[in-house]
Amino acid sequence: MSPQTHESLWLDDRHTVDAQELSRICGLGSDEILELMDYGALAPLNARPQPLVFSTRCIMPLRQAVGIRKDFDLDIFTVAILLGYINRIAELERQLRALHAQVPSHQHAQREGPASWHEEHADGAAS
Repeated sequence: MSPQTHESLWLDDRHTVDAQELSRICGLGSDEILELMDYGALAPLNARPQPLVFSTRCIMPLRQAVGIRKDFDLDIFTVAILLGYINRIAELERQLRALHAQVPSHQHAQREGPASWHEEHADGAAS
C-alpha cells in the first residue's frame, strides 16, 4: 500500500491559480471559465493576455456553484448568477461577523431557534 499524496492550496487573496488549474479544480471547461468572465461573474487578476490568473479565493464559491449546477442540470449563465449570489451571501456573512465582534458578548442574542409565539390576552397575560 503506497501513501497518497494530496495537493493543498491556500484559498485567500495572496495566492493565485491560472485558468487551466482553476478549470481542473472546479470541473469546468476553459470555454466555460471564459464565459463566466464574459458574464462578469469571474474576474481574473490580470487582463486578457494569457495566462489568466485568478485569486484562489474564487475556488470555493465556484465549486459550490458547479456542484449546484450538476445537481440541477443548470446552464453556465445560471451558474454565473448563482456565483454572484454565493459571493454576496459570503460578503454579508463576513460583515455580520464583524458587527457581532464589535458587540460585547453579554449583548448577543442567545437564541438557538425561533421563539415560540404567544398571543397577548386582554388582561395582559400571554397564553
